[in-house]
Amino acid sequence: MRIFLAFIFLSFSLLGFGQEQEAPSVGLVLSGGGAKGLAHIGVLKVLEEEGVKIDYIGGTSMGAIIGGLYASGYSASELDSIFNDTNFDILIQDDLPRRAKTFYEKEDSEKYAITLPFDNFDISFPTGLFKGQNIYNLMSRLTMHVSDVNDFSKLQIPFFCVAANVETGEEVILDEGSLAKAISASGAIPTILSPIKINDQLLTDGGVANNYPVEELRKRGADIIIGVDVQDTLVKRENLRSVFEIMSQISNFRTINDMRDKIPLTDIYIKPDISPFSVMSFEEGNAIIDSGRVAALEKLPELKELANKLDVRQKREPVKKIDTFNISALTLEGNNTYPRSYVQGKLKLDYNKPYNFDDLNIGINNLSATGNFDRLSYQLIPQEGDNGNYTLAMQIEESESKMLLRLGLHYDELYKSGALINLTRKSLIFTNDVASLDFVVGDNLRYNFNYYLDKGYYWSVGLNARYNTFEKEINLNSVRKIEDVDELPPVAELDVNFKDFTNQIYVETLFQQVFSIGAGLEHKYLKFSSNTFNDVENRNNEIIFDNSHYASAFGYLKYDSYDNKYFPTKGISFNGDFHVYLYSSDFNDNFAEFSIAKGAIGYAVTPLRNLSARISTETGFKIGNDGTEVLDFFLGGYGNDFINNIKPFYGYDFLSLSADSYIQALLEIDFQVARKNHIIASANIANVEDRLFTTGNWFTLPDYTGYALGYGIDTFMGPMEVKYTYSPEVRNSYWFFSLGFWF
Repeated sequence: MRIFLAFIFLSFSLLGFGQEQEAPSVGLVLSGGGAKGLAHIGVLKVLEEEGVKIDYIGGTSMGAIIGGLYASGYSASELDSIFNDTNFDILIQDDLPRRAKTFYEKEDSEKYAITLPFDNFDISFPTGLFKGQNIYNLMSRLTMHVSDVNDFSKLQIPFFCVAANVETGEEVILDEGSLAKAISASGAIPTILSPIKINDQLLTDGGVANNYPVEELRKRGADIIIGVDVQDTLVKRENLRSVFEIMSQISNFRTINDMRDKIPLTDIYIKPDISPFSVMSFEEGNAIIDSGRVAALEKLPELKELANKLDVRQKREPVKKIDTFNISALTLEGNNTYPRSYVQGKLKLDYNKPYNFDDLNIGINNLSATGNFDRLSYQLIPQEGDNGNYTLAMQIEESESKMLLRLGLHYDELYKSGALINLTRKSLIFTNDVASLDFVVGDNLRYNFNYYLDKGYYWSVGLNARYNTFEKEINLNSVRKIEDVDELPPVAELDVNFKDFTNQIYVETLFQQVFSIGAGLEHKYLKFSSNTFNDVENRNNEIIFDNSHYASAFGYLKYDSYDNKYFPTKGISFNGDFHVYLYSSDFNDNFAEFSIAKGAIGYAVTPLRNLSARISTETGFKIGNDGTEVLDFFLGGYGNDFINNIKPFYGYDFLSLSADSYIQALLEIDFQVARKNHIIASANIANVEDRLFTTGNWFTLPDYTGYALGYGIDTFMGPMEVKYTYSPEVRNSYWFFSLGFWF
């Protein structure tokens, strides 16, 4: 009996000893807070240094993004590097690189300030300012090493995150499926980023429903919970200076009230001082991360005590680096309108060829740039066997909006003020077509109609009709046609009226999105006149220099890899055009067939940070002895997207120099003094002369020079610029102002 009692006592003693040695499970809860959530990285650094092993992570919004990446295997230092290397402006704003867009899409995206859905002629608003496609692309790239893990409890650290159901407002726990999609949904900031559809639920930022999911972490068995809270606190009235700040204060009422119950459920509560920062203070990422580290160090005694209880350091397998991979299959869901061949063509997807993430992102960006899709979700799923082959599984959400209303504003010294109203209709006749009508009201009435049938890398077809008009006082010598008009009084300037009505049909094909070749037919009606010489008796007397219809065939070659149309910092641009004029109604009775060739090439480079250099040269000449001068080259002024052969040239007013041939060069030094703020110094030289290349004078010292100093700001309305220009030949200076996108 004594032996039996001794055995029982020994068994209970060993059981108690075992219980004393059993380490508690540690849960980590990370709240949402936008940019302020970067403080989580600083806390994770301290936890790693002190050897605190995390057994479960739950997070919301930015807490979900950082927590999910940490759970997938990234260390705190790696997360620090990732977020320091990330341009959050590009990431959040869906700023697609220009190389992802066709030439038509480039022109389309660099003209309008506001775009609104307009189906059934009813104005509506998008579900978010941005789609969040770039965020998803980054999350997908960073989680590729766990793309085959559908159960988040199988990650290196079990994980869940919280999103909110847009329809019901209820919290949704995400702990399975695509990790990239789950953390993107949890971080979809309301009104800024569009909601994400998962399992037929429309989900948005989890902070709306539960910004600190400590209860769920308790349910999943965490014995000790470390909580990091980067939520706002209520502020005094003197700090409520805008509608946004008041709305933020109101939205914080619920979360602050909830924390009264949530803090007692947290064993080690860490509250970084994030008061100097906002939810969008990503540019201050290092300071925010440091605030997390400082707050964690304040809890150092408790963390050390916990680490001693655990007696086990966190063992983390390094994230497997995947540089290249083979895509051997493609699966699509949701492509009801756009065929598989269209998607695969935009992706530039060739099976069983080495790919990297840059290749894949270019393809995804090509699809995004079409504007035909609200969201593109995808996973790279490894196929059976360790052979490096993946299936690209894509879930496509096609845009239901087929009609758009787009608006723009602009002012310059030639066209003066203009308000742009655009109607765009996609899939008007064919699936891949788009029809667009620009109507400009202001000082000069204009319109521009485009119809484009996008056949991808096959020959696409386009139709264009435009009407353009302006009035301008120019130097008399620039209108040489005046010499043929008898008995005109001497004047210093001409007040000329210019009207252009052009219709084109063309075909073009694209290579690598940056190279285009095309050809077509053109009808053009031109009227060039002046009222300067009106006599007293007949105020309506109009001197007409040309009033003719022209028919021509044309071809063009374009290459454009500039990263920005207005303030490029890298890339090459080339534009070559050749027109053969075959017919004219011949108002002046002097027409003979002639041709005009012109070309321009530019190069941009950034040798030093925030300092870019751009050099360009261009030329044009007429072939034939035709007396038509309305299509000569007119140089002067500053601007973009001028019609026909009107060219900008610093130091001279618009249309001040003219001839049937010219050659010019331009050098610009662009210093970005602050984000999107540019100081630009420019110098240009030119020779402008009839039959310039026949006489050989194109290779002489320049006859015309000009210099400019300007300041420009790149805004959502387009560039806003002011330039002071001077020419030593005329010893005169001009100011040029430009506000908004050119159209």
